[in-house]
Amino acid sequence: MEQIFSIVKDINQLGVSILMVEQNAKQALSMAHRGYVLAMGVNRFEDTGKNLLANPKIAEMFLGG
Repeated sequence: MEQIFSIVKDINQLGVSILMVEQNAKQALSMAHRGYVLAMGVNRFEDTGKNLLANPKIAEMFLGG
């Protein structure tokens, strides 16, 4: 899995935008410029990846506390 994230990061550094749908939310958000948290098909939260990871409500609801 680490290798895939490394490849995605390398491609993004070339200036290519990437839309990623990922179950490993912590790792995906740690490298995301922008993140969206969907629940039941509805966009519940939107912010930078860093801010989403730091949001206690998101941690409790979606990231296991």
